[in-house]
Amino acid sequence: MAQDNRAPISADPASWSPETQLVHGGTLRSGFGETSEALFLTQGFVYTSAEQAEARFKNEDPGFQYSRFANPTVSMFEERLRLLEGAEVARAAATGMAAVTAGLLSFLSAGDHIVAARAMFGSCRYIVETLCPRFGIAMTLIDGRDINAWKAAIRPNTKGFFFETPANPTLDLVDIAAVSALAREHGIKTVVDNVFATPMLQRPLAHGADVVVYSATKHIDGQGRCLGGAVLCSEKFLTDHLQDFIRQTGPSLSPFNAWVMLKGLETLPIRVKAQSAAAAFLADRLAELKGVSRVIYCGRSDHPQAALARKQMTGGGQMIAFEVEGGKEAAFRLQNALKIILISNNLGDAKSIITHPATTTHFRIGPEARAELGITDGMLRLSVGLENEHDLAADLEAAVAAARSA
Repeated sequence: MAQDNRAPISADPASWSPETQLVHGGTLRSGFGETSEALFLTQGFVYTSAEQAEARFKNEDPGFQYSRFANPTVSMFEERLRLLEGAEVARAAATGMAAVTAGLLSFLSAGDHIVAARAMFGSCRYIVETLCPRFGIAMTLIDGRDINAWKAAIRPNTKGFFFETPANPTLDLVDIAAVSALAREHGIKTVVDNVFATPMLQRPLAHGADVVVYSATKHIDGQGRCLGGAVLCSEKFLTDHLQDFIRQTGPSLSPFNAWVMLKGLETLPIRVKAQSAAAAFLADRLAELKGVSRVIYCGRSDHPQAALARKQMTGGGQMIAFEVEGGKEAAFRLQNALKIILISNNLGDAKSIITHPATTTHFRIGPEARAELGITDGMLRLSVGLENEHDLAADLEAAVAAARSA
């Protein structure tokens, strides 16, 4: 029998393995000693005296004031995610887009400039391309794969870099370490949307990023139940920028949704591992099918940035992009022929989901922007779930055949 040479277990959750952190990290128990995390559905909190209320608001007395500011259930979710990410602090938000908005607008002001990788989710692109300029924040969209493009875009007033990696839906990658190092040289904050990789496969803070944002709606919940988001950063960023923004603008996560997310975090490692293995299998099967002109998967050697994927990710992930011959009509026939895989615009679910980005998630950015990003009318985005991989392969094979039959 193999000997276990691990040191005795510490009481410090930061020393635990991710799987253990995601079951026990951040747990607060009431006097009842409950096994599962308690759900505190309360708007406010009672003080024992007027003096304690004053001290609480002056941050001289620890404790909760109002659930828009903080809540015990939400705090447990934040602490558990913080431990997994290796961040100094985490703050939850109502949705992923609330997290993106808070992560950016909390430190940007009129007169500032932001540089962003143009390959991103349509709503993220709206924040950068439309919302920021409305408030006097200039922006530049670049090819995030090219470090020289980042360098060339820097202005004296550049305050932020923002990118997704892998990007939605093209799975373009950005070199987190290289871009973050460049940003530090110029006093620029780097904000990374890590939703596709999840903290199980990639931790941007370890590569030098300043802020990481998540849509917890996706893999963290993992079963299509609740909306949620999170921002992870340093104590200094929280104090200087994020805390007041969240406190005063109120993008608060519901305690019930936080409780659901806590349950999702418990199974995140096994779900991501199983989904990634199935995605790798399906990507290889899709690449062999007639009628499929291209397969993009971060775990395949033919990914244009395969070396970078191996450098900063510990797995290929659950997301696949592929193109079918015949454009939109063929892509629609394929989707309509599926028996198991669902047509939806969500991702990261236990159920496999397929999306046609050109007519859904990236419809509003327009045909020119889609062409620039390489989002063709024949591209489909597949989020691999927890079904049997052979059943999924058979479903896809039959649907590809149906797409070619017209």
